Amino acid sequence: MAESWTLKGELALSCSCTVFCPCVLSLGNHPPTEERCQTWAGIRIDEGHFDTIDLAGIKVGLMMDLPGIMARGNWTAALFVDDKAPIQAVKGLTRIFTGRVGGTTHLLSILVGQFLGVRQIPISYETQGETRIISPTFSPDRSSLSICPSSMRKPAQVWQRSSVGG
Repeated sequence: MAESWTLKGELALSCSCTVFCPCVLSLGNHPPTEERCQTWAGIRIDEGHFDTIDLAGIKVGLMMDLPGIMARGNWTAALFVDDKAPIQAVKGLTRIFTGRVGGTTHLLSILVGQFLGVRQIPISYETQGETRIISPTFSPDRSSLSICPSSMRKPAQVWQRSSVGG
């Protein structure tokens, strides 16, 4: 049976480049401003599903290390899923964000050379005007790491896939 999924929500993205990411502007063909790109994404899922599993309200973090030009691949990635998410949702999100179920995230299955795994942690995704603050808590003895990305205009479709061959 074909797996279907859709995610709708908001994505906040930042990287270690000294200016706006030249990788994105060049569709992955320009090198990062530093020797490598260390990037993260915070995702707030407002609506979505993986097969029959509801994903609404779940927050996700994705951290990646790119050794040079984005399009050349060999990325290292780690996935963080809100600790309130049920295990079936975590399994579905892992399949989505490793690109194993096709759709718009399938490219990750080609570009990521090493997937470090998935970990459930508390994740807060706050909206303060046009600023987004994503706070993953990596351990109980550390305070949260809060990140304020560039301003965002409005929520948008993040990724989706309706079905294989559909």
